[in-house]
Parts: sequence; structure tokens; C-alpha cells
Amino acid sequence: MNRLHTLFQKKQINILSVFFTAGYPKLNDTSFILKELEQNGVDLAEIGMPFSDPLADGPVIQHSSQVALQNGMSLKVLFRQLSGIRQHVSMPLILMGYLNPVLSYGIEKFLEDAHRLGIDGIILPDLPPEEYEEQYKSLFEKFSLSNIFLITPQTPDDRIRKIDGLSDSFIYMLSTSATTGTRKSGFDAHRNYFEHIRSMNLAHPLLIGFGIRSRETFEEACRYAAGAIVGTAFIEAISHDEDLSGQISNFVRSIRLK
Repeated sequence: MNRLHTLFQKKQINILSVFFTAGYPKLNDTSFILKELEQNGVDLAEIGMPFSDPLADGPVIQHSSQVALQNGMSLKVLFRQLSGIRQHVSMPLILMGYLNPVLSYGIEKFLEDAHRLGIDGIILPDLPPEEYEEQYKSLFEKFSLSNIFLITPQTPDDRIRKIDGLSDSFIYMLSTSATTGTRKSGFDAHRNYFEHIRSMNLAHPLLIGFGIRSRETFEEACRYAAGAIVGTAFIEAISHDEDLSGQISNFVRSIRLK
């Protein structure tokens, strides 16, 4: 049982997950951001692995990836930065990125190193469930890592059922099929979708991502799922060359009080 399983056993509502890009705004900010997120009451952190062609990401996250790569971020650098992180951070940690850099690194070595550093889960949006099941599921299990799948309003019910069957922690439910950070309105247009997914009584909890920018949208998402994921809005909040600790604290308070 990894930390993700423990989190979802202990807490079924109002889970706050925060995504940020490793190496942004500065190369060596990664560990500091993780510590500050936990100290401010965040339940789960998703560490973005920057990639030169992040097709599913909107302009804010794309820009943060470009800056991180220019800063010198790579998987090897990230893993060095995460060495010893478990001496300071106890919340679940997820690595999120694209399949190509992982394959270049060597997927078994990637999973082994992630496990050694205390990572709990991996999100690879461009890894199809069928390919995961046929080629990589046994490796994820070998290293006790959860593979987290994404569903969208366009995902058919039978595929959602398949994803639920392959999951072992939670399912990432995108509120839209658009790129990240592009929707700033509420969830009115998506309530039927959320209600439908909830009516399916899936075996695994859901976290809603895309469009979570405020306490209002966080609380709205939590009415339909176990919690929500904030990415673009957080990256915008820490993009200014100011007091990073204060920016993180103020942002988390703006989303949810401890």
C-alpha cells in the first residue's frame, strides 16, 4: 500500500492536489515548493516533468515547461533534486508528464528510480490503457507505483469501465477536453457529465482537473468528486519574481483553508 491508497482511505472528500512544473520558476525550486505545499495543508502534489512538446497543456503550463527546460531541468536533474525528499515531505507525490522522455530514460529504470525516491504514482496522458495493460502493468506493480488514467467528457462508458478496472488509486477526471488553463467559467455546462460519471458508481475515487482556479470552483468540483486538482492557476500564482513562500501560502489559502 502506497501513500495514495492511505490518503484515499483516510479522506474521501475535499482532497486538494496541486500540480506544478519541476524546475519552475527556478531550477532548484522543486523541493522547496513541495515542502511549502505540504506545510500549507495540500493533500497531494503532482510534479510536472517538463517536455518540449506538451500537446495537452495550455499556454501557461507550456511556458513553464519551456522555462524549466531552459533552466536545465531534465529527468536526471529532477531525480537528483528529489533525493532525500521523503525526509521532509510525507504527502503522496505523483510524477506527471509524457511518455517519450520516459521511454528515452528507460521505463523500467524510470519506475525503479521513482520508487526508490518515494514517488507514489505516475500520470502519462499519452499512454493508452491497452498499451499499459499489455506492456507496462507488471512493471508498475513491481515497483508499487499507481498508474493514474485520465477520462474526459468524450470518453465512452465502456472505456471508463476498463480504466476503472485497471486503476488502483484514483481516476483523473478532466472537466473538459480542451487544453489546460483554457476554461475560466464555472461547471454549469459539465454538470450532466459529472452527474453521469457519479451515477456509474466506479470502484475508484475521482479527482476533477482543468478549470479549478478559486475556492468556488474547488468547492463546486468537490460536490461531484473526492477532490480537485489545481495546476494552471497555481503556476500563474508563483510566476512572479517575489516571495515564493508567501505566494504559495496565499494561493493555498485562496483555494481552501486548512
